Amino acid sequence: MADGIKVVALGGAGAVGSAAVRLAATLPGIGKVVIADRDIDAAKRLSVDLARASAEVEARSIDVTDSRPLRELLDDADVIVNTVGPFFQFGVGILHAAIETGTHYLDICDDWEPAIDMLEWDCAAREAGILAVVGMGASPGMSNLLAAMAVSRLDIVDDLYTAWPVDVDGEDKSVETVSAAAVHWMQQISGKVPVVREGRIVTEAPLRSIALELPGGRRGNAYVVGHPGPVMFHRTFSLSGHSANLMVITPETVAFLDVLRADIDKRTIDLDAAAEELGKPSLRRMIRAAPRMLMRADHGSLPLFFASATGTLDGRAMRVVARIVDDSPVSGLLSDMARATGIPLTLGLAQVVSRLAEGTISDRFGVHSPESVIDPEVLFTALARLFDRTDWREIVTVESEFR
Repeated sequence: MADGIKVVALGGAGAVGSAAVRLAATLPGIGKVVIADRDIDAAKRLSVDLARASAEVEARSIDVTDSRPLRELLDDADVIVNTVGPFFQFGVGILHAAIETGTHYLDICDDWEPAIDMLEWDCAAREAGILAVVGMGASPGMSNLLAAMAVSRLDIVDDLYTAWPVDVDGEDKSVETVSAAAVHWMQQISGKVPVVREGRIVTEAPLRSIALELPGGRRGNAYVVGHPGPVMFHRTFSLSGHSANLMVITPETVAFLDVLRADIDKRTIDLDAAAEELGKPSLRRMIRAAPRMLMRADHGSLPLFFASATGTLDGRAMRVVARIVDDSPVSGLLSDMARATGIPLTLGLAQVVSRLAEGTISDRFGVHSPESVIDPEVLFTALARLFDRTDWREIVTVESEFR
């Protein structure tokens, strides 16, 4: 501890991982960052780029499916940050390794299936004396913290939605090749996904349209996707109504996703092939999608990235929205989803490192979703300072109105 915290960044040479590593190597309290990746050449290049960082940086080759070298790598580490996806393939095994080696853990898990499984390891993590944070990226992650800020304005919470942008102004347009992110997306727009209805978790087909009316007269439609938010919120908050994770998306794109969903569910295309169509749509599927556009409602004036809650305050019905400020630099960050995911992960890591340094981490042992263990105002203040702002209110606004 005297020489600082040792962090192992699994997948640290990838797009999200490198964004996390570049910031982690500058954080106070971190003495060493190990960039562990199957692409050792990329890991070495990144380590050279960071040669003058305040923390020591080392590159290591790792195959996360090989359990013995993975555990050997983690044995003398203090914290893991895991960006190896898709998480429905790799998440649970890596968390298990962290528990076995007694290593604190953060990831960006955005698949609901492993998120449920990993949250069930809470007792094992407590017994191992570790803090694990599942889903500390953009969505889930920042979206969960916005949800916590919205919920804090209510006495009783009925409905809670989080939303992120796909192809509207200011969003990420970088998914052009088959990648873990693209395969994840296909997994989460097919089959059945979890939502909360009347306070209970149920599963349903994705891409259902949800009409929202927010404070300030903002309104429009967004579409259900299978992120872990509803499962997490069901554990954290006492919801009596509905909850889902939503995409703010154009009718054209959601219609094309609906065609892919139908073909994935019929097994006429696999996840990898469907992911490839995101960058190179076939004419046949585009023709099939065309009439579906006419049946899809537009996002209207909805913000790009927000959490919306309804409930009561002092016995009066109220709606609340916590959102990224439209013209803030963080709004621009959403155009690069790798950085929008990796940077919040590292700012969550900063809170874990602070607790380690203060010796106050033991009261947080267990497996947590972000909103239950990460302080929203501390994280958003740190994010604001990265863009030469001083206060979280310069990048996040929370608005409420009685209904």
